[in-house]
Amino acid sequence: MTLVKFNNNANNSLMPGFNDVFDSIFNDTFFSDRMVTRVPAANIGESENCYHVELAAPGLKKGDFKLNLERNLLTISVEQGPEQADNQKNYSKREYSYSSFVRSFTLPDSADHGQIEASYSDGILRIDIAKREEAKAVRRQIEIK
Repeated sequence: MTLVKFNNNANNSLMPGFNDVFDSIFNDTFFSDRMVTRVPAANIGESENCYHVELAAPGLKKGDFKLNLERNLLTISVEQGPEQADNQKNYSKREYSYSSFVRSFTLPDSADHGQIEASYSDGILRIDIAKREEAKAVRRQIEIK
């Protein structure tokens, strides 16, 4: 087996600066920010009595969120106009700026649509969806005969 050395140094290439041009284009935040879909990350869990949805959305206010339920589809959306954006600061890079997004979750049939509660604190939107009584886990000790 022969080891081959590869040198990334632009000074050794036939066209100095050629690789730098492509690196600056594809690694530029202008392109990378637009290639990545900007929606908040979600955690979905379940306890004995509820389903839990948590959305990481820092920098927003409670009034920015709209939650809609249509049949079994829970939709969370934020729509901010330019007047709501924080124009006071001059950012060099801004990664958690959600000017608008929509996330939808299909609720299971066992969800109680009449008992959904939401709260927002510390950059996390928490939604608790109660389970219907017949869907709650029944726990009991079974005697072996």
